[in-house]
Amino acid sequence: MKTRPLAATLLLSVALPAGAQQPSPDPDNGAITLPPGFRASVFADNLGRLRFLTVAPNGDVYVKTSTGSGILALRDDDKDGRAETKAVIGTSTGTGIEYRDGWLYHSTNSAVLRYKMTPGELVPSGPPETVVTGLPDERQHNSKTFAFDDQARIYVEVGSPSNATAGGPNDRQAGAKGADPTEFFKTHGGFWRFDANTLDQTQSDGHRFATGLRHVLPVTWNKVSKKLFVIQHGRDVLNVVDPAHYTVDDNEELPAEEFHVLKEGGSFGWPFTYYDPLKKARMLMPEFGGDKQKRAEAGKYPDPLIAFPAHWAPMQMAFYNGTQFPAKYRGGAFQAFHGSWNRAPKPQKGYNVVFIPFDAKGMPKGTYEVFADGFKGEAEITNPNDARFRPNGVGVHPDGSLIVSDSQKGRVWKIFYVGDKK
Repeated sequence: MKTRPLAATLLLSVALPAGAQQPSPDPDNGAITLPPGFRASVFADNLGRLRFLTVAPNGDVYVKTSTGSGILALRDDDKDGRAETKAVIGTSTGTGIEYRDGWLYHSTNSAVLRYKMTPGELVPSGPPETVVTGLPDERQHNSKTFAFDDQARIYVEVGSPSNATAGGPNDRQAGAKGADPTEFFKTHGGFWRFDANTLDQTQSDGHRFATGLRHVLPVTWNKVSKKLFVIQHGRDVLNVVDPAHYTVDDNEELPAEEFHVLKEGGSFGWPFTYYDPLKKARMLMPEFGGDKQKRAEAGKYPDPLIAFPAHWAPMQMAFYNGTQFPAKYRGGAFQAFHGSWNRAPKPQKGYNVVFIPFDAKGMPKGTYEVFADGFKGEAEITNPNDARFRPNGVGVHPDGSLIVSDSQKGRVWKIFYVGDKK
């Protein structure tokens, strides 16, 4: 078995003495806005560019970084809603992370690794094991996310290093043309399923579970419906690729970020089609002969369960399995949206966390509402670098609170309910 050495684990601060203080909110909720009855504390701050997070059964929070800072481990010793103890695990960057069955799984841009965790300990004592290695790592859409089902199988996304051409010429440029994606889909543009407890697997050891996806970061297993739910990142720059048919205004609102059930053997329409949330129709991409009017073959590809607004950039999703929030939130999903970059010169949008209600059978009701907002700091921005915060990771704490991470300055919030639950 091949393993990677564990970089030195550095304790950044010592734990404060345990106290009886209960979580207390910041006066401004950490500079975000929440529904009535909800408050927030800044759980940790100034941690650098953060990605996804996971929460251990004892409440320890683990956050991936994208700047070579490894995995950040955070512990709230005195239960005041703020992490007093911080530690670093390893040095690898990446996106995906999940604490599962005593293991801390995480991904780089080319592999899935795991650390054996000892109950009560904040950091692992040994090196990581390699679960999957050698995954494609190319310039576009190379982040690897994953989720588990209830049979100890792990589903890993391999994105498409292309906007909408699948290897065709002039990607993202005027006149870009698509290519036959048959060979491309053998290694890109979908999900591969592996055994979660078998080590040193390569992509060829996995089962190609679903295809026809540009890039997916949110992927989460619903324990009630026993289904995987994903949101695809929609393509960019329609007006640049085909200025004869698409305007700047069109690019602002097209295409949707598509919310789907990930079905085995499913093909979801990329790179041939996109979903138009205004027409409520699946359309042909300009790289494959589309002209903003031509629709895809009816029934060939699924329509999304929810068509989220264009370019909101969906990141981590988490199902709410707690009881601390009011009953309407139980069983639903919280989704972090990183916020757009290519609506310019129009105002950028997204930069929020939304709530997606699910029914008793574990299926979405088809609606959503903005839950946490105000992250970008200003009412309108045209450059994403002007955003004060950009939500990225979201997870549920064992006490029923919601943990949210930021990729701009490295803030982590703990959101909890203090209102009347009746």
